Amino acid sequence: MGILLGIIFYLDYQKELQSFDEKLFYKMHLCSYSLDCQTYKIDFEKKKENVLYKLLKNKQEVSSLYPVKDVSDFYLKLSLSQEEYHEQMHYLHEALIFRAIVTLVVAFLISMLFSFYALYPLRNALVLTREFIKDILHDFNTPIATMRLNLSLLEKEIGSNTKVSRIERSIENILSLEENLKNYLQFQSSEIETFNLLILLQERINMVEQNYPHLRYSIEVPLEIRLHTFKKDFVRIVDNIIINASKYNKSDGQVLLKYDEETRTLSIEDTGKGIKNPKKVFERFYKEHERGVGIGLHIVKKLTEHLNIQIELETLLGKKTIVLLKLPFEMLEG
Repeated sequence: MGILLGIIFYLDYQKELQSFDEKLFYKMHLCSYSLDCQTYKIDFEKKKENVLYKLLKNKQEVSSLYPVKDVSDFYLKLSLSQEEYHEQMHYLHEALIFRAIVTLVVAFLISMLFSFYALYPLRNALVLTREFIKDILHDFNTPIATMRLNLSLLEKEIGSNTKVSRIERSIENILSLEENLKNYLQFQSSEIETFNLLILLQERINMVEQNYPHLRYSIEVPLEIRLHTFKKDFVRIVDNIIINASKYNKSDGQVLLKYDEETRTLSIEDTGKGIKNPKKVFERFYKEHERGVGIGLHIVKKLTEHLNIQIELETLLGKKTIVLLKLPFEMLEG
C-alpha cells in the first residue's frame, strides 16, 4: 500500500508541477505585453533556433521567449532564476508533503484496523487449537502410565519376550512423539548447566538401546570433554538424532557417536537406509517414511540454531547417514 501511495503522490506531484508551470507561463505571457512586472527579469536574446511561447528550463533559470514588433534580430526574454522559481514552489511542496503524511497515517490506521479485524478470528482459532492439543497431550499421560504399569506386571508374570518388547518400544515411541509435540507447541529453553559429554551420551544410549536390541551402539568421545550450555535442549537434539539413527537402521546395524576435538564436531553415524532428500529433512512435517509426523528434525534444527550449533548432514542412500554437530567455542568448558 505504501508503494502504491508513493506512485500516486509522485503522479500527483507531476500534475501539480505542470499546473504551476502553466500558471507561471501565463503570467509571463501577460507581462510580455505591458512589461509592467517586477517579478521577472527582462532581457533580449538574439534569434537562433529558439522556441517561442514555451517555458524553457535550465540549471540557471526558467524563461520564456516572445517576438518583438518591428524587431527581427532579437526575441524578448522574460526569466526567473532557479532560486526564485523554487521559492515560489515552496508552498506547493509543503502542501503535498502535508497531504502525503496525512494520507499515510490514515492508510496505516485503516490497515491496522483491517488487519486486526481479518486476523483476530484466525489467531483465536490457532490459540484454541493449540490449547486443545495441549489438553489432549496432557490426557495421554494417564492411559500411557496405565499401559506401562500393566506391561510391567505382565512381564513379571510371563517373562520378557518379543511381543512385550515390541509393546515397550511402541510406548516409548508414543512418549517421544508426545515430547516432540510439546516442544513444538511451546519452545522453551532449560537452564545453562555444565556436564560431561561422554556420560551424557552413555545415559542417552542406555535409554534407547533397550528398545533396539538388534543394533550395536558405540561411543568414541574423550572423557575430559565437558560442555556448558542448555542441557535439556542439547539432550533433545541428541535424543532425536539417536532415535532416528536407530529407528531407520537395518536389523544388524550400528550407531556410532564420535567426537573430533580438532574440529569440535560430534558426529552420529548409522548404517541405515539413508535419506533421499537431505536438504528437506529439517523442514516442518517432511518425512520419507510412514512412521512419525516429520517434526523431530525440525525441532532439532530450531534447537541447534538456538544453541549456535552448526548442523550438517551427510548421507549415502541405502548405506549410511551421518549427522555432524559442530559445537561453538563458548560451549566447551575450559
